[in-house]
Amino acid sequence: MWQDLIDTLDKLGEIYDDLAKLGEKKRSALINVDMKKLSDILDEEQNFATKIQTLEQKRIELFNDLSKSNINLSESTTAKDLYRSAPSLVAKENLVRLHKRLVKNVQRTLKIREDNQILAQCALDNAQMNLNKLGGATVEPTYSGKGAGVVTHQKNFDFMA
Repeated sequence: MWQDLIDTLDKLGEIYDDLAKLGEKKRSALINVDMKKLSDILDEEQNFATKIQTLEQKRIELFNDLSKSNINLSESTTAKDLYRSAPSLVAKENLVRLHKRLVKNVQRTLKIREDNQILAQCALDNAQMNLNKLGGATVEPTYSGKGAGVVTHQKNFDFMA
């Protein structure tokens, strides 16, 4: 079981590292407004999410099995406490190293995701602004009673002509 846990943590670390690299590619696609590349990246992200979900479920099952097989452990035991009860020093060191790697990769992936969300929001705002220009919409400097901006549209085309 301990080796299964080591293998699972190693795979999770690899997947999160690959996901972070994919996030960097996504940043490039967002900056260049490459919709085809962005679509492909979103598909890859979905595949990674499925793999992560499967491995996380396996990790939880392994934690539960290990806690049941060790009288000193319970479901409230932290991962680091669990690693200390590994049968050998090599296993302990591997578990701690892989845990640190996983935490680092998850944090890196989350940071890249936050940055990409900002880029995506800016791109959407820019597209909305350009669409408003094309449609002749303007936002008044006042707010409606509901707290939203007042948008007016000018008539650019007469479709009845």
